[in-house]
Amino acid sequence: MGERTSHPPGTFSWTDLSTTDPDGARAFYSGLFGWDTADTPLPGGGVYTMLVKGGRYVAALSAARDGHPPAWNSYVTVESADAAAASAAEHGGTLAMEPFDVMDAGRMALVQDPTGAFFAVWEPRDSIGAQLVNEPGTLTINQLNSSEPARAQEFYEGVFGWRFESLPESDQRYWGIYNGDRLNAGMTELQPDAGAPSHWLVYFGCESVNDDAGRIADLGGQVVVPPLPIPAGRILVAQDPQGAFFALFSGEFDD
Repeated sequence: MGERTSHPPGTFSWTDLSTTDPDGARAFYSGLFGWDTADTPLPGGGVYTMLVKGGRYVAALSAARDGHPPAWNSYVTVESADAAAASAAEHGGTLAMEPFDVMDAGRMALVQDPTGAFFAVWEPRDSIGAQLVNEPGTLTINQLNSSEPARAQEFYEGVFGWRFESLPESDQRYWGIYNGDRLNAGMTELQPDAGAPSHWLVYFGCESVNDDAGRIADLGGQVVVPPLPIPAGRILVAQDPQGAFFALFSGEFDD
């Protein structure tokens, strides 16, 4: 099992959903993954809903700020949110949110990379992020869909020291992204006619993408990339009823 009590710096460690309809999103994802939920009141109003599997935190959701589209957000653990934010700016990124404390849970900043993709850096305190990963119903990998792969690689190598390895056997240009010796993420090139900006796509594990494709539709979501094979298993890309994109993977999970 992918139980975690900490995440090494440079590792994708958490994801949360900003959504226009928290109650609707809660119903959709609980129906899809069997997640339990636990609400945490936020200072100044609002609720941060923890998504729970087997008593362990695996993700969260909250209301999106006015005018912001629904989206799953990707978090990278760092030793210092301030230092990581400064490094991101030095390497050509933009700080969408300067570093700030999240109560006693940790400290974070929101960054936009030079190709347009957003991600967050997370300095853990009381919260390490996901307590369970790499199994059905949990975060399993993050994929950068980038309009400028070479520029993105330069940026992330500089900020996190990640190593990029091209997969020549793939029909589409694809890179494995390693944090040390561990596979941490992937990157593919956005086609010019994709109609979407560069972005990080969150993958959750599942037992069978074929079975879940039907369940997504039954729950009010939409499959936008039907199940297809990859070397390690099968994937699909979907959109929840509120419009947030996410992906599913079934196959051989890392530890």
